[in-house]
Amino acid sequence: MNPMFSDISSIEIAGSRSKIWPMKDGTPRHTRMEWAKKDRESKAVLRKLDDLMPSITFMDINTTTSAKNSKATILNYKGSYCVGEHLMVRLDLYNYLGKRKEYGGDFLRARIFSSSLRAGASGHITDYRNGTYLVNFTLFWEGDVRVSVLLIHPSEGVSALWAARKKGYDKIVFTGKFLTGTSSVHTECGFNKTTDTELCEYLDVRDREAFYCEKPNNVPCDAFVSLKSNNKLISYLTALEHSLFSSLPGAELRGCNKGFSLLATCKVGMRSPSPRGFVWQNQWHPVFCSMSAFHTLDRINACLKQKIIYLLGDSTVRQWMEYLTKRVNTLKYLKRYAIGKPDRLVAVDMARNIQINWKKHAHPFVGSSEYTVKDHSYVAWDIDLVAGDRDTAVVISLGQHFRPFPIELFIRRMINIRAAIQRLLLRSPDTKVIIKAENTREMSIDQERFGDFHGYAQYLALKDIFRDLKVGFIDAWDMTVAYGTNLVHPPDHVVGSQIDMFLSYIC
Repeated sequence: MNPMFSDISSIEIAGSRSKIWPMKDGTPRHTRMEWAKKDRESKAVLRKLDDLMPSITFMDINTTTSAKNSKATILNYKGSYCVGEHLMVRLDLYNYLGKRKEYGGDFLRARIFSSSLRAGASGHITDYRNGTYLVNFTLFWEGDVRVSVLLIHPSEGVSALWAARKKGYDKIVFTGKFLTGTSSVHTECGFNKTTDTELCEYLDVRDREAFYCEKPNNVPCDAFVSLKSNNKLISYLTALEHSLFSSLPGAELRGCNKGFSLLATCKVGMRSPSPRGFVWQNQWHPVFCSMSAFHTLDRINACLKQKIIYLLGDSTVRQWMEYLTKRVNTLKYLKRYAIGKPDRLVAVDMARNIQINWKKHAHPFVGSSEYTVKDHSYVAWDIDLVAGDRDTAVVISLGQHFRPFPIELFIRRMINIRAAIQRLLLRSPDTKVIIKAENTREMSIDQERFGDFHGYAQYLALKDIFRDLKVGFIDAWDMTVAYGTNLVHPPDHVVGSQIDMFLSYIC
């Protein structure tokens, strides 16, 4: 327990008979109750994910799923289809020995696309847990369509990755810098407290977030100024399991003009189906609401006028800032001086009273470049500082930097952020809050640390945690699958569609 809280005996509210009675260690009872509630929810989300994941032990690579031997069959084949109809594809998976798989859990990615029309959409996959899958494609556009189903990881690989993710926080090593006078000292930092070395503890008692650094000799913990990280030479996969990821994932299994009804304008709190939309002529089209296209500078400026926007998260939402400042030449950055890469950016248009702020999220933030920690804060606390009104919008996007760590860290962080959003909407119901899901990334990446399987698990957790909240949801996962982009930083036309969706929510 942090010593600074050890002498709190009780808190009395002036002018009231009620008291907040603490537990024996000085923590108020209501705080303990809130911790217990969050713990129960975190465990419930984790149980749902565990139920989806296979648990497989294999001794021979030939018993794992083979894309080449597996079969894709169109169940409702006919010469032509009407727009809005469905194409149903059954997948029967086999191993390298030609034997049918008897269990599911494979990590598959399904999409339809037309390169000439610059169109694409994801497919909804149902796993029957017996080696058979059903893929449901909605046919959104007129013209030729090609079906693509990728086996990203066999179920044996999914089982190995899920087990490896649970085994520790040490796949990434953080190095902290402490300044004292004119000299500096570097020590190892991280989320683990299991060491005999004296530690500096950086605690968020309310939300139970914690980060630690080994304490340098004769240097105070307050001298901690910056941080960087690198991959640690450690793996929790066996040599046999590693062989499942030795080559690039993504083997492919090949195999009436009816319009849609007029949709309501996009609003926060709307529920949406799967898939959430499709790409046509390189532009995203949601299927649950009518998204405006902000193709002209006048339309963008009219929407942003008088707005203050907070972009809280990683570099994929920093891309929004970069895109908007390129697109709107009257938005100018305010200069800021900091160590290494910027941890926050501010752009303003004084004439139109527009302010856009980007701030990176707190630990973990993975990167070999040094960055300052002196104004470090968790997103939940940043949200608590937002006054909010009808001209305020908050966008939250976290995920990529959490992939190397046990998923409990991500789940707890999202639950804390949701609580902060609830507090914001209680004091300012007109504030627009948008959750941007993480997107797919390079298939050549280290799969154990950063692979899309880990991102997909977080994507499922994110949707579960925020399902009943009145927020807008930008499904960057579904969008990047539909676009077929496998880049941690998607190209401008994808980012532009995300921003069009965002502007539709707030205007």
